[in-house]
Amino acid sequence: MGIGAEFKEFAMKGNVIDLAVGVIIGAAFGKIVSSLVGDLLMPLLGKLIGGVNFADLAVDLGKDPAGKEVLLKYGAFLQTMFDFVIIALVIFLAIKGINRLKKPVPAAPAAPAPPAKSEVLLEEIRDLLAKRA
Repeated sequence: MGIGAEFKEFAMKGNVIDLAVGVIIGAAFGKIVSSLVGDLLMPLLGKLIGGVNFADLAVDLGKDPAGKEVLLKYGAFLQTMFDFVIIALVIFLAIKGINRLKKPVPAAPAAPAPPAKSEVLLEEIRDLLAKRA
């Protein structure tokens, strides 16, 4: 089998295609969450705590040799952390829902199995002995 045929067989497997679709949807979802956090949540949070713009929060570390300011942008990092937390929460809830759907339906209790032949014979012997006494 040639390398081209092997690659085609690999690429056409259901799992690979599902993975590709998941990556594309995940990338689009990431953009939506970034916009939600950056354009809606962070401005509201900044307004609530006194008009702070999180994107502007930074510590000035001085200038580099070219004269450009070096900033430690912890506000952008906080915003990215909010993105991560929201995406992780949504993935957790989605997986939890999928796992709930995958749980097998509990089987109905089975009827008790008939007793073994030896047990039936022993019960008959017991009953006969009880009648003699």
